[in-house]
Amino acid sequence: MKKNEKFVITINRELGSGGRTVGRLLATRLQVKYYDKALIEQLTKKFNLSAEEIERIKGQKKTWWNEFNNYYKVLNSTVMPMEAETVITTNILYNTEKEILTTLAKEESCVVAGRSGFLVFRDHPNHLNVFIEASMEHRIERLVRKKNIMRQEAIDIINKVDKEREIFIQKYEDTSRYDTRNYHLIINMDELSEEGAVDVIMSYINAQTE
Repeated sequence: MKKNEKFVITINRELGSGGRTVGRLLATRLQVKYYDKALIEQLTKKFNLSAEEIERIKGQKKTWWNEFNNYYKVLNSTVMPMEAETVITTNILYNTEKEILTTLAKEESCVVAGRSGFLVFRDHPNHLNVFIEASMEHRIERLVRKKNIMRQEAIDIINKVDKEREIFIQKYEDTSRYDTRNYHLIINMDELSEEGAVDVIMSYINAQTE
């Protein structure tokens, strides 16, 4: 991936691994936009977007883009809630999310955190796919701490989300989110801080562009 050209970095992650934070910190380090599922859902609600509506407003992109940027700044200044078991499951919502992301990525470089990013941008001419993972114990401890819940509840949430995310991917493609061939870089968070993971990704990017 060439960081001096328009690029997209996708962060697929296991719940409780810290991947969302890694994505946000990476976007800040690169000084580009950051998008995740929660943000896209907020944008969809705000602008009442559908795949068909996005096609219609592409002809009015400048006006919509300015309004979007203003709203994005408001959303990004607020701490978004940590994702739990909410999963998009319908074709309509999946296609809408895909259209929003591809439209935004045409405007400027960005970091996208979400289970479908590596699929949406697999044919992008300048992209990097990253998978953030961690041991089950690491994920449980982080979820317990972040959401202030009991250990068994954290285990139940992780198992449920893992299953639903895998089903989601297999619904649209004949692959697994755990297939390493879908990614350029895989990072285990057991011995890394979020900032440390960003350092690893930046080192990889710099090595590719040297």
